[in-house]
Formats: sequence, structure tokens, C-alpha cells
Amino acid sequence: MAASDRENIRRLVGALLTGVAVCALLATAPEARAQESNSLTSPLPQTTEDQKLLLSANELVYDRDQDRVVATGAVQINYAGYQMVARRVEYDQASGRVIASGNIELIEPTGNRIYADSLDVTDNFSDGFVSALRVETTDNTRLAAESAERVAGNQMILNRGVYTACLPCAENPQRPPLWQVKAERVIQDGQKKTIRLEKARFELFGHTLAVLPFVEVPDHTVKRKTGFLFPSFKTTENLGFGISVPYYIAISNTRDATITATGYTSQGVLLEAEIRQRFETGDANLRFAGINQMNSDRFSANTSDSNRDFRGMVATKGDFKINPRWAFGWDLMLQTDNNFAKTYEIEGHSASTNTNQVYLTGIGERNFFDIRGYYFDVQDADLNDTAEKKQATVMPVLDYSYYAPEPIFGGQLSGTLNFTSLSRFSTDFVGIDTNRDGVNDLTRYYGVKGNVNRLTGELEWERSFIAPGGLELTPILAARGDAFGLAIDDGPVGYSGNFTTENGETRYMMTAGLEARYPWLITTNNSSHIIEPIGQIFVRNNEQLAGSLPNEDAQSFVFDATNLFQRDKFSGFDRVEGGTRANLGVRYTGTFDNGFGVRALLGQSYHIGGVNSFATSDLLNIGVNSGLETDVSDFVAMAGLDTPMGLSLSTSVRLDEKSLELRRTDVSASVSRDRYQASVTFTQLEAQPQYGFTNDNQSVSTSSSLKVSEYWSVFGGVNYDIDANKFSSRAIGISYADECTVLSISYSDTYDPANKTANDWTVMGRLTFRTLGDIQLGTQ
Repeated sequence: MAASDRENIRRLVGALLTGVAVCALLATAPEARAQESNSLTSPLPQTTEDQKLLLSANELVYDRDQDRVVATGAVQINYAGYQMVARRVEYDQASGRVIASGNIELIEPTGNRIYADSLDVTDNFSDGFVSALRVETTDNTRLAAESAERVAGNQMILNRGVYTACLPCAENPQRPPLWQVKAERVIQDGQKKTIRLEKARFELFGHTLAVLPFVEVPDHTVKRKTGFLFPSFKTTENLGFGISVPYYIAISNTRDATITATGYTSQGVLLEAEIRQRFETGDANLRFAGINQMNSDRFSANTSDSNRDFRGMVATKGDFKINPRWAFGWDLMLQTDNNFAKTYEIEGHSASTNTNQVYLTGIGERNFFDIRGYYFDVQDADLNDTAEKKQATVMPVLDYSYYAPEPIFGGQLSGTLNFTSLSRFSTDFVGIDTNRDGVNDLTRYYGVKGNVNRLTGELEWERSFIAPGGLELTPILAARGDAFGLAIDDGPVGYSGNFTTENGETRYMMTAGLEARYPWLITTNNSSHIIEPIGQIFVRNNEQLAGSLPNEDAQSFVFDATNLFQRDKFSGFDRVEGGTRANLGVRYTGTFDNGFGVRALLGQSYHIGGVNSFATSDLLNIGVNSGLETDVSDFVAMAGLDTPMGLSLSTSVRLDEKSLELRRTDVSASVSRDRYQASVTFTQLEAQPQYGFTNDNQSVSTSSSLKVSEYWSVFGGVNYDIDANKFSSRAIGISYADECTVLSISYSDTYDPANKTANDWTVMGRLTFRTLGDIQLGTQ
């Protein structure tokens, strides 16, 4: 074959592939929102001169007199990953036109399939015409048009175009898809980088839902483009029905913004603005929100929600990766009152407690560093900000941990450092009526007014030995020191303990311990079992200054099977466990060939010598009623069962060491099957008057979902307070999901007798059209 003939065929194939492939670009670009793209890409097939071309046809004619190449009869072309078939292909080199006809089908390297009846196009595809275009992409989107034209090299026009992301009905392919977008003309402008849909109709279940004279959206090459985004809807108790209309602004390649106006039927217009900036090492944003409430009196009287008409906030957040190991960031918010962001569900700031923080974190192979500053916004309806004023301002808290890279005397040496500096501007305390006679006879202090500084350093060494017979012995040595700098303005009035009045205090803790484990393996024909007795003993000096120092970070304490074998069972650094203590227990793990699995742990702790830290009162009575305040602790146990049917059960209990009466119970069960998932949790806590719980507490929480058909599901959940005979919260919803559409609608309410929540009930929903976008109702 002559070189000129081969070049003619290459130009023929290149024009064919380009002509059909460029028509298919619109199949990936009808979304009504900005598309992500790393760079502007050419629609031309990426080929090289050395790539092989395979062309087969019943007849191939070279007409050198008229400068034409004609292939007829079952034409098949394979080139550069593209596969194309047609009945006839003709290339007129003199006019530069390529004509193809007869069931044209092109398969791109990406897997997209493009169909057409005929194609008439110039070899550089500056102009052309395609009839009966149909495109099927690998992500199951479909585009069809009666005809497509290429004009002036930069415009693609589709006439009577139809787009959908829904698969055709298998039983009745002629039935309209669940949704589709129709347009009289679809124009892709290569210079403006836009797609314009003229006389666009959105159809749902074959019926027109919305008609727009025109819609103009960015094409697939545009990363971001200024314009309106999909609206969202919400409805709540005191705000009424609201519709949010966001407007996106592409400021530069690294900066953009969104301005959102939300109109509420009861309160007026809420304006929000967010500016985002991306840097080489991270990103930051700045958010504003504000409203002048029309009907503040709709909220409960004497609350922060009803106290003022104009309400607003400003917030900023940043996150930067200084290098692969170090990160720096912040998350800050300032608002006109203590409940605005929660009431109006400002994204990212609607939690009951909003944590303002600045941080620096470093992670190495064997060490960790973190320093943070905190300020806590307690979002409730209290007009006087009582809870927030009692919160500590932490500036800063520093944590550092280190593991030696090489063994020290054959064991692992690790170190921990913590520095905490916090201030309170008001003493945080609560009075408790332990006798239930209407008189508060006990005060618990969560914090005292003033400044507290503490520096803690600790070293720990441990090494494991395997003795003959499989006994594992682990000796443990630890040394810890604390230094306090105190500036207490108001001491705890009426506190029965010996609270220190010194500005500087120090304490230390020396620990020598030994842990022994002796696992037994038992096997049968269809199961294996491991029974592992565990024993620990820690010899320590007494806790110094117990109950005489502020307790800021060790206020939460629950004794159960998860912390039975911890060397120091307190949750923070302000309290440290002292005295000699032994922990004994047995762990069991069983696995069965039929898929069942069982696990269990039972144990008890014993105070052997010295002062029992859990029997020593502090400002919060942490150890009282904990189960560890006596020389012989309560029994703690946990057990779990996993089944091949998708059912899992687990329970954790604390039993009185003498009467075996239940002190605390946690039971949970969950099941996961093809058509349904469900979980239920029961919690029982015996009254602990001196710890702040004057009544028994029993509650049940559940969540479940049921798939009632191939596409429809129902879901819901409740939290029920058994003792109060009240539903703390309830939620129920219904959802629909297929390959192109997701719909969910839910209702939830909260029991709120103290009016801490402005909206006791909320309706939420979401409608998602795949590749088009979301329509939201509420915040999810």
C-alpha cells in the first residue's frame, strides 16, 4: 500500500473518530453545577504515528482520479483504543469531507458507546452534521438527539436533545425513565465554555415538572463557574418553612465564595456568605450569617432566641499541612448570642457545644506532639449564658509522647508530657439533694474561679517474658511527677476536704507492677477456645494532695470491664491512682466452625495497702459509688456473641461485690440482613446521689431500617427514658433509591422541657438526581 494511501486512511479514521467523539462530549456535561476538571482537555483522540490501525471492510476502493477513499460493507475500524463499525465510509480528500452511514457505532477507550445513523463532517471537524445521535456512558448516563451539528469549529448544536441518568425499564423499554431533561436545542460553546439548554423541560414519571426558557451551565472543561446552585428547603417549629437559594462566585483559581439567602415564613430572610481560599499547603474559609427576625416572640419567652431581633455570627476555619508531619489550624466562631448558630442550623456550627480551638500537631514515627487552645460556646437558650460563663478557657493544653527506638534493658521505654493552663471566670458548681427532701445537702464543684497550671511528666518501662509452660510475665516500672501553679480567686465554699491555699504544689507517683497471663488453648473437632487468667499487682505510694487540688480533666469516671486492667483508672491527669492494688480476671474467646463467636471477661479489683484513691473525696466525689471505693471492688463483666445470621449481642455489667445486685447494665443487640438492619441498646444506672445522679436511670434507644421493596425503605429510631416515661427523641422516615434517583424524608422531635432547643421538631428531606444535583429539605 502506498504511503499516501495509508495517510489518507489515517486522516479518514481520525476525522471519523473526532466527529463522533466530539458529539458525545455533551453526554457528560449537562449538569447544572460546576464540574471538576484538572485541566482543559482536547476532544481529539490522542494518537501517535506509530500506533497500528486495523481496517476491515467487504470492499475498499481508492479512487485516485477523484481523490476519494470508500469503504463499504461491514466496515470495522480499530485505532488508538477506539472501535467503530458502519456500513459505509467515504473520504473525499479534495473537499475534506468524511461521510459515514448505516448503524454507526463507536466504542471509546473509556467504554462509552456512541450511536448514529449518519455522519457528514469535514476532516478537521470544523463543520459537520450527525443524525440520530445516541450516547451511552459507562456511568449509565444517556444522551439522545435527532441531529447534531458542528458550526465554525467552536459550537456543537444538538436538536431535540434528551438526557437522563436512569436506566430504561427492562420490562418496558418504551416507558419514560423516572426523570429526564428535554431541550429543543443544546448548544455547547467552545469559546465561552458553556452549555445552553433552550426551552428545557424537566420531566418526572413522564410528566413535565418544570419548564425554563433557557438554562446555561458550564461545560465539562470548566472547573468552576459563577452561577446559582440548587436550592434547598427546610421547615422547623419556630422558623417556619424556608427556601435557600445559594449563589456561587468563582473569584480565582484558588478562591471562591457562596452567598446564600434563606427566606423563612416566620422569621424573614437569613443571609449567609462564605469565602474560601486554597493555598499550596492547606485551605481556609470565612463565614458570615445574619438575620433580622420578624417574629422573635414566636420563640419561648425569656430566652436568647426571643431576646433580640438582629442575630448573627462570624466564623473562620483553617487547616494547613506545614509538611508531611506537621499540621496547623483553627476553628473559631463569634455570635451575637449563645444560640443563633444552633437555632438556624448554620453548617458546621450547630452543635450543642461549639468548640473554638487553635492547634499545632506533629506526628513522627515514634513520637507525637499536640498543642491546642480551647474556648467552648455552649449553645442553649439561657438568656444569661450561665453554662458558657462557667466553662474553662484552656490556653493551652500540650501533649507529647515518645517511644524509645531501641530496647532499654530489653524492654520498651516510653514517656508522656502534659502541660495544661486554664482559667475560669466563674465557679462552676451544682447543689444536690441526696436525701430527696427538697434541700441541697451536697455541692459538686466542676471548677473554681481562677487560674490553674499543671505540668506532668511520666516515664514507663515494661518488658514481657515467656516462662516455661506458656506463662507470660510483664514487669512494669513507672515514675511520674506533677507541678502545679495555682491562682484561685474563690475557693470551694463549704467543701469538706482540705483544699489547698498554696500557689505552688508538687506531687509524685512511683509504681512497680507485674502482670501475669496464662492462656490455655482448647480445641475440638469443630471449635477452638482460649481461656486466659490475668493477674496484675501495682505497688505505689499514696496519692498526694488527694482532694486538695482542682480536678478539671478527670471528672468522667466509669468502672467497667474495659478499664479493669488499666494501671491508672482515672480518665485524666488531675487525679492519679495511688496505693497498692491487684486486678484479677479471666478472659474467654471461643470460635466455632459454624460461624459463631463468643467472647467474655469477668474480673474484680482489690485494694491491698495504702490510701484508696477512690475512697478519697475530691471536688466532684469521683470515686463515690464507683465500685472501687471499697477494698474489694464490685464485679465487672462483659460478654459478646456474634452469629453467622448477622445477629450480634453484647452486654457489660457491674455487680455489687456482696449482694450481686446490678449497679450498672449496658446491653446492646444488632442485626444486619439483606432487607433490614436494627439495633437496640438498654442502659441501667443505679442512683449515685453523691456523684450527682439522685435517681435510677433506665433508658432504651433503638434504630432500624426495613427495605420494603427493591427501591423503597423505611427507617426510624427512638430514645425512651423508662423512669421518666418520656421519649427523649423520636425519628421516622422513608427513602427511595435507584440507580439515578435518591429520595428521603424524615421527621424528628426532641423532648425539651427546659427550652434549650428553639425547634423541638424538624422535617428533613433530600432529593438527589444523579449527575444533576441535590434538592435538600432541612440539614442532613
